[in-house]
Amino acid sequence: MIRRPTDSGQASVEFVALLPLIGLVGALLVQATLFGWAQWSAGGAARAAARAHALGSPTLGAARAAVPERLRPAVQVRTRMDAVEVRVRVPRLVPGIAAGTVTARTRFPAQDQGG
Repeated sequence: MIRRPTDSGQASVEFVALLPLIGLVGALLVQATLFGWAQWSAGGAARAAARAHALGSPTLGAARAAVPERLRPAVQVRTRMDAVEVRVRVPRLVPGIAAGTVTARTRFPAQDQGG
């Protein structure tokens, strides 16, 4: 009787070999989600800071109040004339690897507070 080789265990070996790639793709997806979250938050913070600037209020406090608590220390605000630029550092998934920053700009004309 002749025995033929079987593929027993081949799928398990292939799966184990692909685990690092699956983990890397998962980590990249999570980091991309964090990037999008920071960009979305920066846009809201820019609108809040622009409104505050138009009313003569502090812009940094308004911008920080408009983002989730985890992002608040990473918020920076610049104002030029009636334009406001907000930068938010993207949270990083892996410590020691910089994820960068995102920027949102907006304008809001100064408001007359006299009524």
